[in-house]
Amino acid sequence: MKYSELAEVYRQLSSTTKRLEKTEHVAEFLKKVHADETEEVVLLLQGRIFPAWDERELGVAAQLMAKAISLASGNEISSIKKEWKKTGDLGDVAENLIKGKKQHTLASSELTVKKVFSNLRKLAEESGGGSVDRKLQLIAELLSSSKGNEAKYITRTILGVLRVGLGEGTLRDSIVWANFMKVTDDMDKEKREKYNSFVDAVQEAYDLTNDFAVVAKISKEKGVKGLKSVQIKIGKPIKVMLALKTENATEAFETVGKPASVEFKYDGFRLEIEKDEKGNITLFTRRLDNVVEQFPDVVEHVKKHVKGDSFILDAEAVGYDRKTMKYLPFQNISQRIKRKYDIDKIAKELPVEVNVFDILAYNGKNLLNEPFKKRREIIEKIVDDVKRKIRPAEAIVTDKEEKIEEFFKKAREAGNEGLMIKNLEAPYKPGARVGYMLKFKKVAENLDLVVVEAEWGEGKRSKWLSSYNLACRKYGKLLEVGKVATGLKEKPEEGLSFDEMTQMLKPLIVEEHGKHVKVKPKIILEVGYEEIQKSPSYSSGYALRFPRVIRNRTSEKNVNNINTLKDVEKLYEQQKK
Repeated sequence: MKYSELAEVYRQLSSTTKRLEKTEHVAEFLKKVHADETEEVVLLLQGRIFPAWDERELGVAAQLMAKAISLASGNEISSIKKEWKKTGDLGDVAENLIKGKKQHTLASSELTVKKVFSNLRKLAEESGGGSVDRKLQLIAELLSSSKGNEAKYITRTILGVLRVGLGEGTLRDSIVWANFMKVTDDMDKEKREKYNSFVDAVQEAYDLTNDFAVVAKISKEKGVKGLKSVQIKIGKPIKVMLALKTENATEAFETVGKPASVEFKYDGFRLEIEKDEKGNITLFTRRLDNVVEQFPDVVEHVKKHVKGDSFILDAEAVGYDRKTMKYLPFQNISQRIKRKYDIDKIAKELPVEVNVFDILAYNGKNLLNEPFKKRREIIEKIVDDVKRKIRPAEAIVTDKEEKIEEFFKKAREAGNEGLMIKNLEAPYKPGARVGYMLKFKKVAENLDLVVVEAEWGEGKRSKWLSSYNLACRKYGKLLEVGKVATGLKEKPEEGLSFDEMTQMLKPLIVEEHGKHVKVKPKIILEVGYEEIQKSPSYSSGYALRFPRVIRNRTSEKNVNNINTLKDVEKLYEQQKK
């Protein structure tokens, strides 16, 4: 398939904000894609080269991209940077300068999807001496053979800022429209139910694979039967089930029923613990990063204290103080997640306890559709209760509101955030907030938002990016909801600092306008605030009053996990009450 056909779909997606129109464009395109190219095309449609759970990265910063545009277009690097400052988008720079080339190189030829995909994958494989030059040549080869709009989307894909507004729901529905049935306004009840069954089949297959590329290919080749045969697979993490919020015990029982399981809600980080038939143990965070090397202590605890040939556990790793043996807030142990050196030393300094609260598979059997009470019984049989190492999450089963209040007090006294309240009969729904479990915290709900822009400071902060524009999400779009400049420290030893934020954001800069920069949406911050106000100043229609940074959650979450506009709207309505 010609890459120009994919570039045209990017253009169509960028030209509309209407979800149904986007779905139509992608669906019609997918009908034309050959099965052998489906996976590559669907990854590229998402601006990806690898599935979400694959940690490999292209490793190309904006400055290297600018050099590649210079090499491919024949323009001096100074001209590239001048255009970049003017447009603020290297994708637009590439499009304008490649379009303006008087002639292609003799070696250039019409680009195919396979060629683009192949070159981009090779970028991730390059390392060691001379790798920068080899990356430069791989990118320049593509740009030299591209037309203007192709160059724009190649550049944006490499930088990870495709910006076509294709959300997961839209892509899912596009796969349904392309392979099964298109939704229409005049559908009768029977057709609507049939359509919904196709949507459910695609969604469930995605929940089990975490890869729409694989799901799209199965849909095209094997239909619904193939989708229903998809199984949870150890080694490929799935999205964890998410919780809704509850205001009180009465509301909780109305949602999950009586009796309910009530657990401590730990202030740690989510771990998906997998053991395969060969005895290999892998640890994935909520954002699907493999952290097995950073937590050898957890691996050892799992080996010694969890029975079974193979399993997938859902758990929370929470830090504790070695002297007092009390739980610590997440920020005290967050540095362990990305640590690459002195692992054993930091494991002793910042130990964690693993609290297992769910199980997804055991000894080759998929447990997702088993009721929670059965899954909990299995946990209690196979996980030893070894305090400050690994144990089943502390829990009670009750139908009394006063018992929930008592247990809440116990959880808070132990240093935890609050409680999780669960439906005993519910299955496990990966990636979904379906009311099977609730979080009960009794405090104003903070928001997890992504940094999309930043600004260099003034005076003693002039060397730092010291204020950050934050966004929530709505489908495939990011909508700004305010700017934060407080809560960070000037000294690194005091906590998350301006310098640390600057070091994280600088490689992500994709546009520059004086002191203002736009960044690849990757850094996730938990933000507190005094209240939420309606505001025309931000694209979400809301603004946070007196926001403050609570902690960095980038190691735990990705952009698909941040709060939605619907969350912001709900919190706004709650505060009015």
